[in-house]
Parts: sequence; structure tokens; C-alpha cells
Amino acid sequence: MVDLDRSGFIDAKELQRALNSGYQKFSIRTIRLLMFQFRNPNDPFRTGPKEFADLWSCLGQWRAIFERFDRDRSGKIDAAELRDALYSLGYAVPPSVLQLLISKYDDQSGRRVDLSFDSFVECGMIVKGLTEKFKEKDTRYTGSATLSYETFMMMVIPFLAAE
Repeated sequence: MVDLDRSGFIDAKELQRALNSGYQKFSIRTIRLLMFQFRNPNDPFRTGPKEFADLWSCLGQWRAIFERFDRDRSGKIDAAELRDALYSLGYAVPPSVLQLLISKYDDQSGRRVDLSFDSFVECGMIVKGLTEKFKEKDTRYTGSATLSYETFMMMVIPFLAAE
């Protein structure tokens, strides 16, 4: 149903259409990040059936975490709830980094910044992906690593370019 051109793969627009068919809306930024994380090894711009199944399962896991930590049942995650959710996944994000993450979603209205499910998934996947990349370089798990400029850029740019 999602594969409108019947190619056997779905692109970012088809994935967005499929995921937005319910009550939840996903930004193209989150869709591209999902496509990056669950890319087809033969075609990085489209997702095949296996990758889609993995992506769908991943979203189910993120949904369960979101609902568990949305303690006030507002349908949004605030900074404290985000911190606790990430910590439950093993990511002890420093307060300064947490604030930087939250500020990315600030609409400048002066209201408290709360994350929708879409933004929560995006934020969580960025923390997870970058942490995994960092751990590859921090083989002794000391919380520090020495990286060349090229290595750093190769780690970070895919996450930025996915936006």
C-alpha cells in the first residue's frame, strides 16, 4: 500500500505518507533520519521491506518509551521526562547537552519546550546514533576519545545531512 510506484522500495515521501496516515505527524527531517538509520544497503535513498519492518519495530519501541515517560499524559515530553527517558536507555546526557537538544525544538513562543512524539524520536535517534559512533572511538569507555577532524566530521555529518 505504501509503495505507490510498485518498485519494491519506499522513498522518504512514501514513508512520510505512510507514517502520517494515523494521528501522528512526522516531519520530513525525522523521516530522513529514519531513512538514514534504516537504509537499504543497495540503495541508501530508499527502504526495502526488511528495513521497513525494522523501522516499524523501532518506532513501536520509541512509542512505548514515550508513553512510559509522558507521565502527565500530555502527549508531549518535557525536558525532565526526556532526561529520564534517555537515562532509562543508558544515555546519561549531560544537562548542557540536554538543554541544547531541547532548544532545537524551541518555537520562540516563550512557552516551555515540550517534544511531540515525532521530535522525541528524532532527538532519541540522534543521541543513540551519535553515542554509538562515539563508543566506537572510546573503546575503553572512559567518556573521552581522541578524534581527527575528518573522523569527527564523518561521524556527525550523516546525522546533520539526514535533516
